Amino acid sequence: MPLYGTEFAADPGAYYTYMRSYGPAAPVELSPGVEATLVTDYSAALQLLQNPDTFRKDSRRWRDYNEGKVSRDNPVVPLLEYRPNCMFTDGAEHMRLRQAVTDSLARVDAHRLSRHVERVSEYLMDQFLARGSADLLNDYAKLLPLFVFNELFGCPAEIGDRVIFGISGIFDGINAEKANEVLGQSVAELVQLKRKQPGEDVTSWLMQHHAQLNDEEMVHQLVLLLGSGAEPQRNLIANALLLLLSDERYSGAGLLVEDAIDDVLWNSPPMANYAPHYPVSDVDFAGTRLRAGDLVLVSIAAANTDPALSASRQQLSKRAHLAWSAGPHACPAKDTAQLIGVVAIEKLLNKLPDIEIAVPESSLTWRPGPFNRGLTALPARFTPIRTDKQPVTRQEIPTGDHRAHAQNKQERGGLWSSFLTWWRA
Repeated sequence: MPLYGTEFAADPGAYYTYMRSYGPAAPVELSPGVEATLVTDYSAALQLLQNPDTFRKDSRRWRDYNEGKVSRDNPVVPLLEYRPNCMFTDGAEHMRLRQAVTDSLARVDAHRLSRHVERVSEYLMDQFLARGSADLLNDYAKLLPLFVFNELFGCPAEIGDRVIFGISGIFDGINAEKANEVLGQSVAELVQLKRKQPGEDVTSWLMQHHAQLNDEEMVHQLVLLLGSGAEPQRNLIANALLLLLSDERYSGAGLLVEDAIDDVLWNSPPMANYAPHYPVSDVDFAGTRLRAGDLVLVSIAAANTDPALSASRQQLSKRAHLAWSAGPHACPAKDTAQLIGVVAIEKLLNKLPDIEIAVPESSLTWRPGPFNRGLTALPARFTPIRTDKQPVTRQEIPTGDHRAHAQNKQERGGLWSSFLTWWRA
């Protein structure tokens, strides 16, 4: 079954239903020529995620890649190839790198983070309040995490602008090779800057951790945290806004933003198919014979909606979904991500109480690809609001086709620079 293309993006649930006819795991193709096994059963997914003795994360075990069956320039390789960070390591090395991440993230002040999310939300909304319309994905949900992470990781304007350009290009597939190069170079510059001028930020705390990460490890940890944070976060915010503005259950006062986010994490998780693993040796798993080094993914979306759970989901914890993964590689930043999403959504809905989707829900389109579940746009309308602050000039506003805009900003001065100028004013 192909996990790419417009048909899969339009209705992945139908594909998961068909794949369940194979049993708990099914053969899939992530992109032309890249084969994998996809686990669609909730119990089997938990068994895989919690069994590091049988299934490892180190993608240097990937047999098809090692044998040349998958080329280096295949578009899915950047999210699967080995990097010396806590996602692609196992055992003691994984624990060392992960502990540095968890300890550093634990130092983030929730109140300070909440205030910064509010400031970024205010800035982004100020760019479109007077118009009475906005693309809530490209004008808001996509940009907000990038700005917030620049603050969290202590990026100055000249580096933060290139980080935004790099992350946007990689996930949008626009000049991805150049974007990846820019991202790596900018993060390396950030590491060197923080070696000389540490601050109260995650980058400095990682650097000061007793794990003693070297420069290469620092770069790859930061690329992981920035990239894996920005993409799921934007989809979480946009998917929750779509649910809040289109589902009648949320039109009353009984359900909260937190309820909508939990709903999304269960039924439309931002990362739908991921958690790559590789069997250590040949093994029979979930009714499928796997060879050592086979690529095995978890369908978080399919496992969360496993029909076998229908009778018991009400008794499960709200966080029993697999959107944050599980086992030793469970997401270490789930509380931070939840906080950012709640504050960003509440700030927008409180400011724009009459906001509504501007197009029929059936006309919305989803980005094709095997891993994420993300909209291409989310047009909305509301009563225009005049603002007291002088808005950034039209050339500096991130509206319309942000893909082209992001590349142009790389030459003109930067989105992060514009935000800092606005906030100081």
